[in-house]
Amino acid sequence: MAIQIYLDNNATTMVDPFVLDEMIPYFTSTYGNASSTNHVFGKKASAAVQKARENVANLLEAKDDEIMFTSGATESINLAVKGIYKRYGSIGNHIISCVTEHKSVLDVLRLLEKKGAKVTYLPVNRDGNIDLEDLRKAITDKTILISLMFANNETGVIHPVEEIARIAQENNVLFFCDATQAIGKMPVSVEKLAIDVMALSAHKIYGPKGVGALYVRKKSKKIQLEPLIHGGGQEKGLRGGTYNVPGIVGLGTACAIANENLNQERKRLKKLRNYLETALLNLEETFVNGRGADRLPNVSNIAIRFIKGEQLMASLKNVAMSAGSACATGSLDPSHVLMAMGLDKEDAHSSLRFSLGRFNTEAEIDLVIDMLNQKIKKLRAESPAWELYKKGLIV
Repeated sequence: MAIQIYLDNNATTMVDPFVLDEMIPYFTSTYGNASSTNHVFGKKASAAVQKARENVANLLEAKDDEIMFTSGATESINLAVKGIYKRYGSIGNHIISCVTEHKSVLDVLRLLEKKGAKVTYLPVNRDGNIDLEDLRKAITDKTILISLMFANNETGVIHPVEEIARIAQENNVLFFCDATQAIGKMPVSVEKLAIDVMALSAHKIYGPKGVGALYVRKKSKKIQLEPLIHGGGQEKGLRGGTYNVPGIVGLGTACAIANENLNQERKRLKKLRNYLETALLNLEETFVNGRGADRLPNVSNIAIRFIKGEQLMASLKNVAMSAGSACATGSLDPSHVLMAMGLDKEDAHSSLRFSLGRFNTEAEIDLVIDMLNQKIKKLRAESPAWELYKKGLIV
């Protein structure tokens, strides 16, 4: 059987074996409903949910009663952005976001625009950075929310979250942050960063799919949301439905592991990422998208010019990588993130995202480098565009 190498950890991660071990009893022996606390089965499940809540809070340097469990980051985003707009829409209808946000945010904003919201989408520069002065100028007396991600899922580019939060505070505007890609890869302290509302997901940090969390700040201001799901009164009435105890336990355990190993793993992944980048940048006409920005330690988005990214992926079926966001799979359109950064369609289509993870090794990276070098040379030799470039007829 051919060796399979997984370098698509920004799309999803493998469940850590220790996380799975902690989850299994809540499928089998400790299967009580966490809301049925009148007997021992329910009490054990309820205690497990509370422990998980504390583990998530500890990773974020939050309080446990500021953590609400959801089905994942997409639900958390919907609950936050729609909930804030519905609650505060009578005060103002203006929201500020960015052109490179994840589709799960952009699609919600487009829906709200149909309901009367006015949305300002901040541009980015070639490295994927926003201009904080653009943010300041965009704020009006009708602005109720700034919605900006912590780190981009395609490029790993990190927004200046501390400064964004400060600007939001100075203007009495709520700040929602989609931190799905940043959690577990870098320190994220909601206390230090003064984020008001924040979304995260288990399956990006070696936990199970189908569970996530929403952080809602209690200190300094009473943030009110409107529930998306009614019934049962769970999560203080904001998210009805029977608790997904195994999933919640998995999320909590994944957060505890990430918290314990954060600095060491961050350094290891950055070293591996830089090793991969250095090797691929030795090839002609390659460049890293967002290289001049502060980036997540595990992500490299590399344009390999005169080759289609999809074509290269198809020729390396045993290596998992991405030509964009997993949520846009199947789309023939170039990445909206890369286009916003100023790439033309050809270079956007030639870009590949490598997102490394906990279980990747240097030996795997060596194999990937060798395979990529061989395939790139072969595909370019067959490419009319590459031939024209070598003749100096195109740039």
